[in-house]
Amino acid sequence: MPHIDPRTTVALPHAREFYIDGKWTTPADPGKTIEVVDSTTEEPFLRVAEASAEDVSAAVAAARTAFDEGPWPRMSPAERAGYIRAFAQGIRDRAELFSEIWTRESGVLHSTAVAGFDFVPAIYDRYAELAETFAFDEPAEITQGKGRYAVLAREPVGVVGAIVPWNAPALLAAIKLGPAFAAGCTVVVKGSPEAPGNVNLMAEVADSIGLPPGVLNFVTADREVSELLVRDPRVDKIAFTGSTVTGRRIASLCGERIARYTLELGGKSAAVVLDDFDIGEAARILSREECFLSGQVCSSLTRIIVSRDRHDDLLDALTSTFSQVRVGDPFDPETEMGPLISDRQRARALGLIERGQVEGAVLTTGGGTPGHLERGWFMEPTVFGRVDNASTLAREEIFGPVLSVLPADSEEDAIRIANDSIYGLNASVFTDDVDRAAAVLRRMRAGTAGHNDHHTDLGIAFGGYKQSGFGREGGREGLLPYLETKTLILQGRPTSATA
Repeated sequence: MPHIDPRTTVALPHAREFYIDGKWTTPADPGKTIEVVDSTTEEPFLRVAEASAEDVSAAVAAARTAFDEGPWPRMSPAERAGYIRAFAQGIRDRAELFSEIWTRESGVLHSTAVAGFDFVPAIYDRYAELAETFAFDEPAEITQGKGRYAVLAREPVGVVGAIVPWNAPALLAAIKLGPAFAAGCTVVVKGSPEAPGNVNLMAEVADSIGLPPGVLNFVTADREVSELLVRDPRVDKIAFTGSTVTGRRIASLCGERIARYTLELGGKSAAVVLDDFDIGEAARILSREECFLSGQVCSSLTRIIVSRDRHDDLLDALTSTFSQVRVGDPFDPETEMGPLISDRQRARALGLIERGQVEGAVLTTGGGTPGHLERGWFMEPTVFGRVDNASTLAREEIFGPVLSVLPADSEEDAIRIANDSIYGLNASVFTDDVDRAAAVLRRMRAGTAGHNDHHTDLGIAFGGYKQSGFGREGGREGLLPYLETKTLILQGRPTSATA
């Protein structure tokens, strides 16, 4: 296995600063810093500034002034599209560094990270196109009252607080920043203490393209200070990706002041394997997909439901395929799964595995740490069978490489089990019959429902039913939450382009 020199550090010229009001700013308390640790070597490779309450307040003030008084929301959407395309190109120009940081912070395979930084700028390009083509103003028919001309206008919601998680920060920032920029909002981005590097680098991109001051502001903070962003009355909307527990708290705080919010939260997504689909092929697909980011993916298909008489066959097949996954250095092209992000995350996953055994599930492979790896927060690919849908394994999001196989008595029972969850982010059905697939997926209560694989499409819409979230991100649907709808009723048709 290639060796990563633990003394190697990432050179970010503004790592000890925040980007506020169009310039790099020394924190209120320069002595407060966060040490970022390489998940493979367990060695620090980056140290960044940690925000105090004063830093968050300054970032919000800059965004508020930029929205209320600056040029950004008053530009034409086409003008903003030019900046969005420049932002996309700035990410492409730094793709190598973005990819390295993502791998070292989160443990994603480097090959996957490189591919991801083709995808991330494409999201911004898509929102540049939407800025140019979306009908921000539409003539409307007068149906009552005394008006003679009406316009349905969609205007920017205002200042956005974007709270970005640690598993895929650049990607999950893109589906917040892209629509916010297209709409004409200004933004405060709060980076995760575990993975702040890519968000810092995005601020460098904003600075390099001359984004107007205050349009994008960046801080990194812990949970206590982050809550100040959610509470601040100068912030009109919160866009959050993270745990359901934190999402409940954010929704409660926003509800106190009727702030807008979009929440993309946890999942415990079900894959239903019907009787006409090949067991071995299902096992290969599900094992492959769970390798991505070591299972640290909210939309992972981790509850695998199959008819009772095929349960043991699928369990054997998954045990065989998943146990053969090569775990190791994510920079090694032969590796198929890297580490988890932190010792704390691994300890939590291992604790839930132990709970599963106590509750009676059958562990068939994994359940511990790989014996051949002395350093890094690695974890064995793990499979459980005979899992009760009322058990902890089936109810709680593990956020690690753990698959659970659940027996069902019929297709109807499989759908019932799939829907018997507080979550509803993703779902899939495995069958060779397209019509049967469509019929089953229509009955599964999930924001995305796919056929014969793990499917998500950020160009269409992404988000969850139930406690998996509120609102959608990606595509046209992801633009709408960044807009307020105004009905303009006039006594005549104006000549100005603004109405």
